[in-house]
Amino acid sequence: MARSRSPRLDAPLGRGTSRPRATSRDRFGRFTEWVARAMGTPAFLLILTLFCVLWICWNTLLPNHLRFDDAALGFTALTLMLSLQASYAAPLILLAQNRQDDRDRVQIEQDRQRAERNLADTEYLAREIVALRMSLEERNAQVVTRDVLRQELKALLAELGEHDDADGPRSNDRPSS
Repeated sequence: MARSRSPRLDAPLGRGTSRPRATSRDRFGRFTEWVARAMGTPAFLLILTLFCVLWICWNTLLPNHLRFDDAALGFTALTLMLSLQASYAAPLILLAQNRQDDRDRVQIEQDRQRAERNLADTEYLAREIVALRMSLEERNAQVVTRDVLRQELKALLAELGEHDDADGPRSNDRPSS
């Protein structure tokens, strides 16, 4: 009888033999970035230069029985070590650049989205300002119209008052007995 592969209840989730690959990739990516940053410093160049000078001095100035790389053969071991270092450094630097390109791509996308939101907000605010300006112009036009209407109504009332005075009192205006 085969046992089913159900999650164990005595261990917290996420613990066990299977580890996510993303963390190891991320750890390796951070390592490549550290290598690329370290190789791009003056300290690294100084240490590498001192190492090569020490190597060459050791293999040219010391007695033959202490030498391990022959100057007559062109420091073959030193050449091989520097080639090996370069063969590992180049891919590590390229991996670090790829990670930086990915981060830049994400940053560019976020900047583009932010710019779109800013543009939409700016357009909205511009429309609101135009609407406010139009409503203010309309209100100012109405105020002028109202003033004109008031003056016209006052003139009409005055005319009616003159007309009523000329005709005499109205039947509704008679005093009651």
